[in-house]
Amino acid sequence: MKVRTLVAVFLLCAVVVPGQEKKGYRTSPVGYSDTPVLPGQKWRVHDIARPHPAVVTPGAKPGDPPSDAIVLFDGKDLSHWTAETKHGPAAAAWKVEKGYMEIVPGSGTLVSKEKFSDIQLHIEWAAPAAITGDSQWRGNSGILIMNRYEIQVLDSYHNLTYADGQAGAIYGQWPPLVNAARKPGEWQSYDIVFEAPKFEGGRLVKPAYATVFLNGVLLHNRKEIIGRMAHRVVGTYAPHAAEEPLGLQDHDTPVRYRNIWVRRVKGYDQP
Repeated sequence: MKVRTLVAVFLLCAVVVPGQEKKGYRTSPVGYSDTPVLPGQKWRVHDIARPHPAVVTPGAKPGDPPSDAIVLFDGKDLSHWTAETKHGPAAAAWKVEKGYMEIVPGSGTLVSKEKFSDIQLHIEWAAPAAITGDSQWRGNSGILIMNRYEIQVLDSYHNLTYADGQAGAIYGQWPPLVNAARKPGEWQSYDIVFEAPKFEGGRLVKPAYATVFLNGVLLHNRKEIIGRMAHRVVGTYAPHAAEEPLGLQDHDTPVRYRNIWVRRVKGYDQP
């Protein structure tokens, strides 16, 4: 049999002719228009007219950014960041090498040029391998969501400090459910879902919430945030814009960061 004839036979076998079914192939309705309306929604159960979610391609391996992520640091440069110093904004001066950036003590907190509201955040960090202090002087930094609500970064491996100031704490407010810290010098990862607070007429109408995983372990499950980060006092809310930048705190210790990406998160009632 000639090659062309073989190809034609193969294609004929591969085509599914409309109206015919493969042996063992089953079909199911793709939706309904006669089911009850869901409470609090305009959609029916299994509504055939309900819009489908956008397609997002996951990262090739765990921790890689998905297709709709905004990559704020890919190991190359600080082009997405500025520095916030006591003298005002300045060029970012943290050290970048070998795929990570490292705090240069005294150079200022890094602040993202882009602003965000509700987000999913992935960020990897490592405290210094050399131990030169204790308690809050062991690899101290912080992730400042909206540049004011802090998830603490600290070397909490066999390092005693106040519970609401250890790694994974909502700083000064809530200790993490568990201590899932790795050894100093080892890379650690945060995965954070943050719901921004809402203000109307200068008044808080909805507080912020945070869900936090450290190294794949749940630390906070939609925990309410009391207010902005504060030391030795109770943090409070003050009205601010609906979108604000992400901050990485310079706390005078050379903490390293890498693989930072953000996804904007929309609620079910948002287009």
